[in-house]
Amino acid sequence: MTTIDPTQPAPEPMHRLFFEEPGPPRPAELPGGGPAWLVSRYEDVRQVLSDPRFGRAQLYVPGAPPLSDVPDLVNNPDLMFNQDGPDHLRLRRTLRRAFTPRAVARWRPWIAAIVEELLDRLETRQQPADVVAEFALPLPVAVISRLMGLEESAWGRMRDWSEHAFSDGTHDGEQVASVLKEFSAFGADLLTERRRTPGEDLISSLVAAADEEGGVPEAQLVSLVCGLVVGGHDSTMTMLGNALLYLLGERRETWPRLGADEEAAGRLADRLIHLVPLGDDRGSTRHAAEDVEIGGVTIPAGAIVLADCGMANRDPEVFPPATLHDLFAPLEAPTLSFGAGPHYCLGAWLARTELQLALHRLAARFPELRLAAPVDTVVWRTGTTSRSPQRLGVSW
Repeated sequence: MTTIDPTQPAPEPMHRLFFEEPGPPRPAELPGGGPAWLVSRYEDVRQVLSDPRFGRAQLYVPGAPPLSDVPDLVNNPDLMFNQDGPDHLRLRRTLRRAFTPRAVARWRPWIAAIVEELLDRLETRQQPADVVAEFALPLPVAVISRLMGLEESAWGRMRDWSEHAFSDGTHDGEQVASVLKEFSAFGADLLTERRRTPGEDLISSLVAAADEEGGVPEAQLVSLVCGLVVGGHDSTMTMLGNALLYLLGERRETWPRLGADEEAAGRLADRLIHLVPLGDDRGSTRHAAEDVEIGGVTIPAGAIVLADCGMANRDPEVFPPATLHDLFAPLEAPTLSFGAGPHYCLGAWLARTELQLALHRLAARFPELRLAAPVDTVVWRTGTTSRSPQRLGVSW
């Protein structure tokens, strides 16, 4: 994990990031300096993410400009997110039943039990306690571990795998490659074990579905398992840490209602997911297979397109400024924080459920919870494409 350079200004909290006013598609640059098109209005971004003429697979063909300076899981061509058409659908079908709202509703009681167990433990800790170490991290780790049948011996390695799988380019390339090789071996061993002795876990279901589907390359299954392991806890941990910093630091007036009303907590979770991005890089990248008109502008064939979901989520034509920061107001349109179209995040309903239960029960159990230090003194977890507090001291 990298550390913050003390000579540079401290990063802004994620809820304070500045977003330009969305507008028509315009030329832009990739992080590495290559040409791209920026799409930022809500309807335009939805079109890019939903239109099959904008894909991911062509970003990784031989000769394509690299999207990252070091290897990482996100830019692995075998990852489901980087497949298009039949290849993508074949992989997605192996998981589509696992994360439906009905399936997550069945999991809700045991997720709630994990939340209560962690809150019981937090209550015994000396104050100020670190709510990241005691709650925001162990909750999603425990949830994804139960779903996938992972032993506790793997829990400690999950953070190291995540930090390298989602590296922002500041890690040494050889080190990242070494860690990802170890991680892939772990995923391959899990698949082998579940084929030999299947259980009731998600990986066993994945193996059975893949065998029934047929034609799914083993490398893609390994990447899928690895993506579930790290993605299944990193995003929720990030959301929860950033949400607590925002709510306790600047929106403390929401805390009583959050603890008293679980339904209101669900609307607040939706609004926070919508408003607070997971990381500083907000563009979802696509490749244009042919000339396509977006918002009255022709995107040429072969162009790389950055669909900025953060700007689109603040489009005043869709999300009125008067209610944008009303945390208990229902969203006026579906958020783009989970994407849209064929690559819409499969884990969206699970993430929302975890965030709702975690915030509601934390506020109910600890009505006097407060930050132990000002928001501007937080030390950030850096070195990955997601960003949240490295620790967060709280008292009650």
